[in-house]
Amino acid sequence: MGETAPIAVSTHGGRYFFDDDRTIPDAMQVTFEFKSGAIITFCTYEASSGNLFRYGEIELRGTLGTLNADENGYRITPARNGQFQTYKHTLQAEEFSVKDTPMADGSSGDSTGTLVRNFLDCIKSGQTPLCSIEDGHRSTSFAHLANIALEVRERLQWDPDRERFTNNENANNLLHYEYRSPWKL
Repeated sequence: MGETAPIAVSTHGGRYFFDDDRTIPDAMQVTFEFKSGAIITFCTYEASSGNLFRYGEIELRGTLGTLNADENGYRITPARNGQFQTYKHTLQAEEFSVKDTPMADGSSGDSTGTLVRNFLDCIKSGQTPLCSIEDGHRSTSFAHLANIALEVRERLQWDPDRERFTNNENANNLLHYEYRSPWKL
């Protein structure tokens, strides 16, 4: 998409089922908005074991089709004619499922296992991991932004360069926490 981070995020959800010490919701729906106008929706419904989408956890909608993806694979669905538009050229339908079996190179079909193995190998070899520090930071930022938006219960505007919220100082206060001594940032 050519995007590094959203410019706005809004989250709905909460803890509805689990009664324990977790600080993350068991049900949530997140909308990430990007400078280009693209919108990404993420949802998790642990409390009801359901999803917002028929397939996957992430849905990318474009003018030619829709991509649904999760840890287990993806599905591309071509756009259909609607009430006010017709499509002469759309994407081809496609589906890919990850099998949790060893791959030809011995790595796991599970992306988390593959990334952990690659990271450990790179510690030994000094090579750059498949997931760079920047990529890891940007991808985990999405979860942090979603949880902060849920905590303050507002649509938050995000400056991806300064990594600060531009419309809510309370949300900015949640970007960091008090570190255990002697650690500081």
